[in-house]
Amino acid sequence: MTAAKTPLSPFIRRIFEDRSGRLWFGTNGDGVGCYNGKVVEFFSVNEGFPGEAVRAIVQDKHDAMWFGTDHGLIKYDGARFTTYTTENGLAHDDIWSIIIDRDGLLWIGTFGGVSRFDGKTFTAFPLPAVEPNLDVGVTSERMVLCIMQDKAGRMWFGTPGGAFVYDGKSCTNISEADGLCDNSVNDILEDRQGRIWFATHHNGICYRVGDKFTHITAKDGVNGTEAWDLYEDPAGNIWFPIENSGVYRYDGKNFTNFGEAQGLTTNAIQCTYQDRSGRFWLGGWQGLFRYDGDTITSVGEDGPWEVTKPR
Repeated sequence: MTAAKTPLSPFIRRIFEDRSGRLWFGTNGDGVGCYNGKVVEFFSVNEGFPGEAVRAIVQDKHDAMWFGTDHGLIKYDGARFTTYTTENGLAHDDIWSIIIDRDGLLWIGTFGGVSRFDGKTFTAFPLPAVEPNLDVGVTSERMVLCIMQDKAGRMWFGTPGGAFVYDGKSCTNISEADGLCDNSVNDILEDRQGRIWFATHHNGICYRVGDKFTHITAKDGVNGTEAWDLYEDPAGNIWFPIENSGVYRYDGKNFTNFGEAQGLTTNAIQCTYQDRSGRFWLGGWQGLFRYDGDTITSVGEDGPWEVTKPR
């Protein structure tokens, strides 16, 4: 199997498959790429896509694509791109997270707070200010790095000052004082068992059941501290990359590490994703990678997109 000579992009930070099976790749400086099963097409300023860093990708019930970028919220209706910024009422143009809640409302986490968008009007969500994390390159007292809605309908927010949970009436802060492994929260996930997982910047991964936290450490076979992403695959495995430690998979009992031994050539994976055909993708520094169950292969514009089976 031949690895890609040229990366798809120097940094892939988000992967998403839409309902038609197209794969979208959010980059850290090349806009967004789309693989339609045959070729990869990149959209940037020349195509009406002003965002350079793309940190969030979702699809609404009308099949429109929404992208959270460093230059605003961008909608793609299949024909053209529409950009929404602070001039339209967005809290800040530097976006770090987007989700669509069960009512179809967009929640947008930005450098300057949270906005809700019903397709016509932006409404500010009054999340409390926090102490900025001065040990990272980008931070603010209003920064929201991730948003998640749990099965009960509660909204969760990851910030430099811990997590917040909103029950529809009030916001509660969850911090190291409550057992959270680190106040700088990069991602939050509720798994199918109801555990709430946290990926943190300085102290790895932990999860919460009720009010009790369990911290995943080297004793569990997990090394490293800087975790950016959490993903649950269709089989219920929990995946997370950790800086300088490759990627981990938790099957409910054991943590398995994937790294240099499997062919991974980067120390900085930032996202994982499994598409409907079963291909497993990893994105980060040095571009896009695919895990085929045995080995990890780098993938460029010319592929290899599919697993090549020996004859």
